[in-house]
Amino acid sequence: MAAPPSPSPSPLARIRAAAPPSAVAAGLIAVLVGVTSSAALVFTAARAAGADARETSSWMLAIGVGVAVSSIGLSLRFRAPVVTAWSTPGAALLATGLAGVSMAQAVGAFVFSAVLMIVSGVTGWFAKAMDRIPVPLASALLAGVLLHFGTGLFASMDGSFAIAFPVFVLYLLARRLLPRYAVLVALGGGVVASVLAGGWHLERIRLSLAEPVFTAPSFDWKVLISVGVPLFVVTMASQNLPGVAVLRGSGYQVPVSPMMTWIGAVTAVLAPFGAFGLNLAAITAAICTGEEAHPDRARRYLAAVWSGVFYLCVGLLGATVVSLLAAMPHALVMAVAGVGLLATIEASLAAALADPPAREAAAVTFLATASGVTLLGIGSTFWGLLAGVLTSLITSHRRGRTASSPVPAQPAVSSGTPQRTAP
Repeated sequence: MAAPPSPSPSPLARIRAAAPPSAVAAGLIAVLVGVTSSAALVFTAARAAGADARETSSWMLAIGVGVAVSSIGLSLRFRAPVVTAWSTPGAALLATGLAGVSMAQAVGAFVFSAVLMIVSGVTGWFAKAMDRIPVPLASALLAGVLLHFGTGLFASMDGSFAIAFPVFVLYLLARRLLPRYAVLVALGGGVVASVLAGGWHLERIRLSLAEPVFTAPSFDWKVLISVGVPLFVVTMASQNLPGVAVLRGSGYQVPVSPMMTWIGAVTAVLAPFGAFGLNLAAITAAICTGEEAHPDRARRYLAAVWSGVFYLCVGLLGATVVSLLAAMPHALVMAVAGVGLLATIEASLAAALADPPAREAAAVTFLATASGVTLLGIGSTFWGLLAGVLTSLITSHRRGRTASSPVPAQPAVSSGTPQRTAP
């Protein structure tokens, strides 16, 4: 006799499964941190290219749609929290490098940089390089990247104690009583505290929708070399490299080459509308890969999916979202980001120092990355990893020589019993 069919889940159960509060909160916090930390750079870069208000709004729309498509698509494809973002160092580079460059030439450089990313994905060279990075160094790299946000939780108490301290205390209490919703409770408490403290500036909010503006690319070899190549280099070294480290440090072995190919293709398609550079996220991805996003590692990809949904809203609303974020107290963003990343920082430091022979190299990687140094236009994530690899190569050679040196035999001590010399 056939077993009766199991009842289908109710609509409410489906909503709960697709939108766990902790995952939705993690996705929202990731977008808040990402947008508030660098949206101004996007506007500055667009203005440097001579963009008017409509074109600038189109840049935000294209970037928001691109991040949404890549985050949602890759997360569902690999069932892993793959969070993408726009290239923050790329936007900083464009803010100074697009002076005297026409919009069409700038778009040509965006397309060229995207094609280089596609080539890196198809050939697999970037994945091969990442496979050679030891886990302690990758974990130290992640800890160094996140250090600023961890200390920012406490630094924000200086001058905004009434906002940051309640966030911290509510997070600790919720970790004990409601651990799954700790960050969500901290966020809600922070909003209430900031409203009571009068930290919001609602007069800065402006309502407007974004419209796509197409610009045909123009390929000038001088602009391709001076803008396109540096944009590709800083995006790969300062964004994609730590982005892969975040995923692997959290235990997600997602194939790198398909991700690079997909992100590059999305960027190339949306570049004529202003998507100058998309890449794997690092800091915001760490918010979605930790246990605060979901207690089940296999379900944390939902946090990345929801971050994509919120990024789509950012793109559609454009300047409205940016003005809303400008009205939000900066201390609230830093405090919530700090508590949301505590568990990830703890796990990263533990993994970085777990292997005694690699501790020195991991410490160098952590310190150099956390220093924030920028050389040749490339950020500290690349130089921190390079310093760690160099330290590892030299110290491992030193240890190898020490281990291979013969141990001198100790002279036998005269006594009534025979002494055994060291072999």
